[in-house]
Amino acid sequence: MADQVAPFGGFSRATPDDALVNPEVYTDMDEIHALYTQLREGDPVHWCTPAGFRPFWAITKHADILAVSKANDRFINRERTYLSPIEGEEWIRSMTGDTHLFRTLVDLDDPEHRKLRAITNGWFQPGAVRARLEGEIRALARSHVAHMRSLGPELDFVNEVALFYPLRVIMRILGVPPADEPLMLKLTQETFGAIDPDVVARSQRLTEGAGLWSGSSGNAQVDLLALAQTFFQYFGAVLADRRANPRDDVASVIANSTIDGAPIPEREALSYYVIIATAGHDTTSSTAAGGLLELAKNPAELRKLQADPGLIPRFVEESIRWVTPVKHFMRTATEDTALGGKTIRKGDGLALFYWSGNRDADVFEAPFEFRADREHNPHIAFGHGVHLCLGLHLARLELRILFEELLPQIATLAVAGEPKLSLANFVSGLKTLPVRVGWN
Repeated sequence: MADQVAPFGGFSRATPDDALVNPEVYTDMDEIHALYTQLREGDPVHWCTPAGFRPFWAITKHADILAVSKANDRFINRERTYLSPIEGEEWIRSMTGDTHLFRTLVDLDDPEHRKLRAITNGWFQPGAVRARLEGEIRALARSHVAHMRSLGPELDFVNEVALFYPLRVIMRILGVPPADEPLMLKLTQETFGAIDPDVVARSQRLTEGAGLWSGSSGNAQVDLLALAQTFFQYFGAVLADRRANPRDDVASVIANSTIDGAPIPEREALSYYVIIATAGHDTTSSTAAGGLLELAKNPAELRKLQADPGLIPRFVEESIRWVTPVKHFMRTATEDTALGGKTIRKGDGLALFYWSGNRDADVFEAPFEFRADREHNPHIAFGHGVHLCLGLHLARLELRILFEELLPQIATLAVAGEPKLSLANFVSGLKTLPVRVGWN
């Protein structure tokens, strides 16, 4: 199926517009944030014309991102979900007939979005999540901390802990067996890391049972159609099983749900499984790693948390702000409207750059400082409005519990090598984090 690999190559840095969509720029925090700052301060609603992409408005200020997110009738999701080269968009359209490989909550608008979200909304409420999962999540966190200790003073936190801890939580929620962990990891990692040869090589090695990733010398690129077909084949079996044999898991809730009195359509059901598996894994993994990196770089921040564990929820929020795993989402204007002194025309695309909004000095004091005890932190990493992240309470719970279990056991923490960010402009985070830990 090599001829069906999506064409996502050929990125440029020739202009700031080109740099803004270039995945390589997102591997350098200094470079991408310098670009974001330039736009926020000089042209926060910027008409962007990168080579090989359809033009769009780059929205980089916190207030403007909120304004667009709240007006979900004037700015819709279904036309464009994320930034993709024209070739990639045309390739997806040739495969599916529309602009999406899947039909997930983030791809749809009301009333479809509202009806789909209602299926699991109660399951993901904070009280329900704590009641169902807190004990199991704490046991998982303890086992991962014990695994860290067993490795001695040096380890790669991403590849030994951050990849697997949230994955196992998601597998429990979906009710899929531990034996399927390598396949689930491959599917979730390759969805967002499709053009990063290191991420692809790591998932392939884990799937093949060859042990943890130790680097990549290839230029692998994921066959996204094959990936989607594998997702649908795997979750198709889950869907059929849960309709025949319902259990106490989210997969059963989705499988046996109805919309307007009829069973949920198959594509929507399978896409629901996909978004829970992928978004519930990568985002939490990236935040855990990014937060630990900042503690390793700032021992005083680590000591604050160890002296007062009650600050850990603030640290979690600051880690989410700092990392902002979902870098952007797209919207499309349904009518002519004004934003930031510019006229947005009907049909124009808008990219909401959350990572930029989360460094906005008009909202955050000292936005480029990581403050583990930051009090005022209205970050927008979970989005806003009707598309607010469905799993935000679960993510917060997982992260809080992990660091409650980990931080009391650390005597010293330092970076032991070069941390590396994944090659992606949509959902990204650390793909490697070597640390040296002195254990209590």
